[in-house]
Amino acid sequence: MLTKNQIKLISSLKQKKFRLQHGLFVVEGLKTINELIASHFKLYQLFTIDSFKIDANLETIISESELNKISFLSTPNKALAIFKIPEPQLIQENQLIVALDNVRDPGNLGTIIRLCDWFGIKDLVCNLETVDCYNPKVIQATMGSITRVNVTYLDLKTFLNKSSLHSFGTFMYGENVYNKQLPKNGVLVLGNEANGISEDIESLVLEKIFIPRFGTIQVAESLNVATATAILLSEFKRNIIET
Repeated sequence: MLTKNQIKLISSLKQKKFRLQHGLFVVEGLKTINELIASHFKLYQLFTIDSFKIDANLETIISESELNKISFLSTPNKALAIFKIPEPQLIQENQLIVALDNVRDPGNLGTIIRLCDWFGIKDLVCNLETVDCYNPKVIQATMGSITRVNVTYLDLKTFLNKSSLHSFGTFMYGENVYNKQLPKNGVLVLGNEANGISEDIESLVLEKIFIPRFGTIQVAESLNVATATAILLSEFKRNIIET
């Protein structure tokens, strides 16, 4: 049975400031919960209609109506779990890293995390204005990939200044990505949904690349940032296979 304090805690975790204060975040959906339980993430408490057969101290059996009361989803999926936010991990700079500059949409960030997982990107770095990766909508969109991608929030200017890796930024102009020999290692920078890469970060990007338009009329202004990420990561990996 749910207590008032549990309901209050779960409700508070919708907001970033309380996630940071408690060091906790919410996960919903059986697949994602099971993936996190099997990963390095530590379970704080599980609220479920059907038992997961785990430590009884970590599991609370609740009714469907109670789940409806605490769920952030319009259609709750049998369980809601609270996990501890893990300690930051060191960034490995001997690889391709994706960097985000002011990406604000939770769905976009969640999809980008899934893409990093798909293409074997171990580190995703985000500036401090990028949406929180422990936002419930981001977690939902990652479909468990959050367990396999190290997401780090930092001062992106300082990171690019100090990094020994070659940086590539996505713009509406620059070198056609399909004509470019891309390296195995580097930093791929992607910008805000509406404004692209900020001027401060643009000044630090060593090479500007773009995805050409092929439409006859060519009036589309830009690609969705997650779609652009998919195309560019595919090109980086294709170059590795071909060389």
